[in-house]
Amino acid sequence: MIDSICDRHGGRLSRVSALLCALVGWVAMAPAAGGSSDVQCTHHTSDRQAFFGDLHIHTGVSADAMLFGTRNRPDDAYAFARGKEIFVFQEKMTPAEPLPAQIERPLDFAAVTDHAENIGTVSLCMNPESDVYDTEDCRYVRRPLPMDDMAAFSSELGKVFHLMYGSEVICGADRKRCIEAVQDPWNEIQEAAHQWNLACEFTTFVGYEYSPTEKGANLHHNVIFRSEQVLDAPISSRDVPDPFEFYAKLKAECNDAGTGCEAIAIPHNSNISNGRMFRLGYEDDAPISEKRSIGETRAEIVRLVEIFQEKGDSECRNGLWNVVGEPDEFCDFEKYRDWNGAQHEDCRDGVDVGGFENRGCVSRVDYTRYALASGLAQERSIGMNPLRFGVVGATDNHLGTTGDLEEWVHDGIQRPVTPIEPGRMSTGGMTGVWAEENTRESLYAAMHRRETFATSGPRIQPRFFAGWELPADLCGDPAMLSRAYELGVPMGAELSPRPKSSDQGPAFLVSALQDPGTLAHPGTPLQRIQIVKVWAGEGDEIHQAVHDVAGGANGASVDEATCEQSGAGAASLCAVWRDPDYDPGVAAAYYARVLENPSCRHTGYACMRAKPGQEPAYCDDDSMPKQIQERAWTSPVWVREGS
Repeated sequence: MIDSICDRHGGRLSRVSALLCALVGWVAMAPAAGGSSDVQCTHHTSDRQAFFGDLHIHTGVSADAMLFGTRNRPDDAYAFARGKEIFVFQEKMTPAEPLPAQIERPLDFAAVTDHAENIGTVSLCMNPESDVYDTEDCRYVRRPLPMDDMAAFSSELGKVFHLMYGSEVICGADRKRCIEAVQDPWNEIQEAAHQWNLACEFTTFVGYEYSPTEKGANLHHNVIFRSEQVLDAPISSRDVPDPFEFYAKLKAECNDAGTGCEAIAIPHNSNISNGRMFRLGYEDDAPISEKRSIGETRAEIVRLVEIFQEKGDSECRNGLWNVVGEPDEFCDFEKYRDWNGAQHEDCRDGVDVGGFENRGCVSRVDYTRYALASGLAQERSIGMNPLRFGVVGATDNHLGTTGDLEEWVHDGIQRPVTPIEPGRMSTGGMTGVWAEENTRESLYAAMHRRETFATSGPRIQPRFFAGWELPADLCGDPAMLSRAYELGVPMGAELSPRPKSSDQGPAFLVSALQDPGTLAHPGTPLQRIQIVKVWAGEGDEIHQAVHDVAGGANGASVDEATCEQSGAGAASLCAVWRDPDYDPGVAAAYYARVLENPSCRHTGYACMRAKPGQEPAYCDDDSMPKQIQERAWTSPVWVREGS
């Protein structure tokens, strides 16, 4: 009875009702021994349910996490995700003593994605039984980094990575020793995922991060495997530095190998890629057949993109070259490139370097909204869309504290990745998946079909469907979800051509449940749902339009001095909307964005709680945001030209 009410969630639920629905969704389902099973979970629904997790977490297996002192291992990261207390011990940072850490609400799924680069070197230099452990080079790798001086830090970090990449003492002249040493950490990653995978209760995926950086421009991807059938060793950017060669190699050696191996790759932080993450990989004058081949390989491998994480928002940005449409007031959100009032040139249709260090130009295709439109332009040109992707969110945490996202406690554990000014980093984001049940098979299938969403941290539950014949009163229908699946397509899909019997544009069903939070820390009410439309115009133009379709401006606010919230809000919102400007001759992508009322950011909580005279320096810095308007983004639905 409760399940059916929660699954419909078309009407307005009270905060207590929303909390009850969430608790029902989190009830542990009957686990199957050995991790995977063909037996259907007890809590299985054909209308699909929301599962929340983190597909981007680092442990001491990663070279950068190790260099900053992280000693937690993959096993610890999964224990934390399940609600176990672990300790954050960063011996190269202050304080040096271990700090206890425990997630407020356990996750439904997770993947440890340690960097493939240098895991062999790390393994050799951190293992006292290694033949090279006591060499001068390994001792240098283990030295504390100077965390209080940016110039000294950068210089020392460069020296350490130079040793990791090129030390013949550690790796041997042919790198054979380091290549062979990859196997131990790779086995550890797989074993931890296997041990913690409990079908119907908690799902783990074997994964890793492929981390190429072109002159400081980020091109990193997380690789997620469908099952325990994985590559013999992770593909590293040390051996395959070009992402398009990486896509082809992953396809050939996994997806097409006939071994049962299957994987997707999830790019992250396009916002610091200086126009490089979504470049097309072929020249304008290349043959159409070559363009299609490269594009099809990319589209097969890159099913999802990380739209938000601790290094900020990658959705959109105002004022970029040849983006046509009204400015979007909600694009100015957690912008990594804007720290300390930094100013950047527009890349226009070019590329640059230095994004990791907040240098170089900013490109419109550093942001997913405009990359989606670029994919539509390519479809018009070459007959296929190489940039058809769904969205996810993640932490990119380097402490092994998977899904550590709550703003109200986040100041308790510091998570610097570099000695960036404290408070500038976001807490990170979360991945939501609409699946029948909590198993690898069901969750991976949902990710592959892109029925996913991202949040900036809260467990908001957005639904998004498109169809030609969705009735206007669908929100009030007790069978809302089953009818939406019957009459339309969900987020991540392409809408079928318009039937000859219809003369209307597509209709969109969008709904959302607020994050109920916990009894001690209730979630924040919803303010509005928006539908964002993007399409390619003439020449190099990209068009955008943002429509409020449910809720709206409500005067809600938060007192930064006390973190007390005020104003109206909704536990749930729902609407059926038709595009008033639909043009059947123009292909478009649509996605939904759900906004909460304003609340305190982790910096606001830290300033509010600080004892007099002990406030963080940023408390008096007006450029440091103290409040946040948390949100969720759905994967798009595509409407083809001629529909």
